[in-house]
Amino acid sequence: MIKDKVVIITGASSGIGEASAKLLASKGAKVVLGARRVDQLKRIAEEIKQAGGEAVYAELDVTKQSDNDALVSLAKDTYGRLDATFLNAGLMPNSMLSALKTDEWNQMIDVNIKGVLNGLAAVLPTFTAQKSGHVLATSSVAGLKAYPGGAVYGGTKWFLRNFMEVLRMESAMEGTNIRTTTIYPAAINTELLSTISDQGAASTMQGLYDKYGISADRIAKVVEFAIDQPDDTVINEFTVGPANQPW
Repeated sequence: MIKDKVVIITGASSGIGEASAKLLASKGAKVVLGARRVDQLKRIAEEIKQAGGEAVYAELDVTKQSDNDALVSLAKDTYGRLDATFLNAGLMPNSMLSALKTDEWNQMIDVNIKGVLNGLAAVLPTFTAQKSGHVLATSSVAGLKAYPGGAVYGGTKWFLRNFMEVLRMESAMEGTNIRTTTIYPAAINTELLSTISDQGAASTMQGLYDKYGISADRIAKVVEFAIDQPDDTVINEFTVGPANQPW
């Protein structure tokens, strides 16, 4: 059941995060939104409330542990509990390694890997103490398949595959009943391409998305389905994308 579940969503200011927030709220979840663009969060929260849902929000830089901790506190202070977190914030400034865009390499590591670690560290004490919780994370088909230009981005998403599986295994061993769900989207129309500064990579990816891209709502439905499973059931992985994309 989704109704009355309290769900944190990072990267909630657009794309998959926004679509998931609106869908979950429409099903009765109480959503706690985090992202850097507070103006966008305010708009989304107001739209959710106007539609009869419940939402609160706070500015979130996932690279700061204190921001992640504050979002968990906001959830618990507002709604008295926390049931799930959707670690969705991410960047994809693809480029060939020979371009040596080392600042972007480090930015991806900070957001896509350390941001996930910070998000988990913020919720794990609560989930462990209550012996329940659900951690969802957005990986990518780049976390399953290698391609030129995606060495560092893909590496951050391959990390998620191992990280989430070990979290699932350790939870089962320790009896904390924490469910894990990793989502591997293909071409989904979001703002992700806006982070690509390399013109060659940007052109290639834009062409791919123009041809195949589907709505972020499609991923939101997967998030809804995963959270809606009975407490004794977990769907660990979803690979999702356009039916006509040859991956």
